[in-house]
Amino acid sequence: MKTLIHPQVDNGIPATAEGFTGGTLQCQCSHNPVEVTVTAQTAHNHVCGCSKCWKPEGALFAQIAVVAKENVTVTANADKLQIIDESAAIQRHACKECGTHMYGRIENTGHPFYGLDFVHTELSKQQGWSAPEFAAFVSSIIESGTAPETMADVRNTLTDLGLAPYDCLSPVLMDAIAAHIASNG
Repeated sequence: MKTLIHPQVDNGIPATAEGFTGGTLQCQCSHNPVEVTVTAQTAHNHVCGCSKCWKPEGALFAQIAVVAKENVTVTANADKLQIIDESAAIQRHACKECGTHMYGRIENTGHPFYGLDFVHTELSKQQGWSAPEFAAFVSSIIESGTAPETMADVRNTLTDLGLAPYDCLSPVLMDAIAAHIASNG
């Protein structure tokens, strides 16, 4: 039996489109969906196993990318959004009706990722968003109910898909965090 990771990667990684400049994300409501417009290509797209990220029904992992916050605007039904956990570093704005996370924003100006918003590109009908590059917080799926004895299969599937599995962020992002801390020490 094939281990399913996320609907956007289970049958292969969609390619990044050169010159892609963004699109619209919509929540899963059939009536008056929340709409978020992203006016730039995303970066550091990855599948994430943490227990905080929104995952589509049946997915082991979320799929998250980042984009500069000035490129993210709620363009419809903003009144349906609520922050899931105001004490979290990432302020996840989700639809009150369907529960879909639309974007996550870091408000702490001292955070290494301040200025970036986290978005779920699978909520867009447009094709060409940055392709997923790695898998983050892989072991965390155990916290959400995945049996520990299946983790070798999960990691093998991620590797077969070309998504290097990490139990933190990718080395590039971990280096960015360390550099930020060192320069603001």
